[in-house]
Amino acid sequence: MSDANFTPGFQSLEEEVSRRQLPVEGEIPAWLSGRLVRNGPAKFEGGGERVVHWFDGLGMVRSYEFDDGGVYYTNRFLRTESYADAMAGRPTGQFATGERGLQKLLGWLRRLGPPEPTDNANVHVARLGGEYVALTEVPRWTRFGDALETRGEFAFRDLLEYDMITAHLVADPRGGHLGHALSFGRTHEYRLFRIPEGTRRREEIAAIPTDTPAYIHSIGVSETQIVLVETPLQIDVLAALSPFTEGFFDLLQWDDSQDTTVYVVSRETGEVTTETTVPSFFTFHIVNAFDDAGDVVVDLVAFDDDQIVQALSLAELDEAGFAGAPPGRLVRYRVSADGGVTARQRYDGGIELPTVPRQARTRRHRYVYGQATDRKGANGLVKVDTDRESASEVWERDLYIEEPRMVEHPDPDHEDDGVVLAPALDVAAEQSVLLCLDAATLSELGRARLPHPVPFGFHGRFFDD
Repeated sequence: MSDANFTPGFQSLEEEVSRRQLPVEGEIPAWLSGRLVRNGPAKFEGGGERVVHWFDGLGMVRSYEFDDGGVYYTNRFLRTESYADAMAGRPTGQFATGERGLQKLLGWLRRLGPPEPTDNANVHVARLGGEYVALTEVPRWTRFGDALETRGEFAFRDLLEYDMITAHLVADPRGGHLGHALSFGRTHEYRLFRIPEGTRRREEIAAIPTDTPAYIHSIGVSETQIVLVETPLQIDVLAALSPFTEGFFDLLQWDDSQDTTVYVVSRETGEVTTETTVPSFFTFHIVNAFDDAGDVVVDLVAFDDDQIVQALSLAELDEAGFAGAPPGRLVRYRVSADGGVTARQRYDGGIELPTVPRQARTRRHRYVYGQATDRKGANGLVKVDTDRESASEVWERDLYIEEPRMVEHPDPDHEDDGVVLAPALDVAAEQSVLLCLDAATLSELGRARLPHPVPFGFHGRFFDD
């Protein structure tokens, strides 16, 4: 089988099912209780044309409920304006796909400006104010219920206005979430905020001015600091006003002449305690951050440049599959209060979609779980021991493993006492499975077989009952 045969992973899924019990090979621990809720694109056509980029597919939420060793699966498209338009043959602007030709120009003139941001919330999920919310990187999020039914657009109960907002809210073990946003104007600003537990209200922590705003996907949060990494993948704001710009992708420009800037911000005061530069790299995902003897330590997945963004277009994926994507490396940066920075690679293989055990977020972590890349014919699952700089990996031919989530035992004895849950797609069998692995050894405990192949998704969270 060719490594580029990813048809099931980028083929639209039409079927929706409700709380279907999945057949399980092996055993799912009886103590595992709650649900893994994931988000990602699941429809790649609109108006008779295929979208341009993986990030453009219409959002579908998936739920895996665990009860006394059983697994119950539900999947639903988010019934957004973007979904309705696509069903009516009118695809709307997305990450790299937009209206075309005369239709786009006339629409731009009618609006006297660029289009409204998409409500295709296909990136991540969170629980805010007692409701599930599907997240994307513009401020049009979508609420959904326990049965994954769409409940309309989510609205914050504050007066803050942002042009872009993170889909990667950081859940704070002390309660609530932290996030970042971007506001365009005469002075562009990165905005850092918290969402107190149980509320729909953002409280702004800091505003950091920038002349050349960058695309920032995630931030690092320690117990006392927030780390914002500004790479040279810059947003050409003026290009957004052009009727010939297809989507957000067209606004992104890599500047080889610029370094990467690291801002460290006090969570308590909002003061930028450290601003320093390092040789340029690009990152989507910051793994975790923690305080250590006056320094802040941050683990992230680093790429040499922005080629990973282009490599995830559907044309590139059809040509070379994931093997055509450059590998990301797990790198640890230690930033001191005086701006000194040291960097050390923690794992020699390719890695993406990294997570840490929930109890380790914002605190010193030892283990990182992620999708292992750098190999043809499969994606693996990797567990990195950052203390020993060693790794354990799981691979299976034709199996493409997605983002893993470690769920700790209710009474854990150590940091990796629990299970790892990871969806995977068997491209040969054209069937998806959910893997349940022992978090300490990565030995397989059980796998649940889904009734259909689910397109490759992005992110999710485990919610306790």
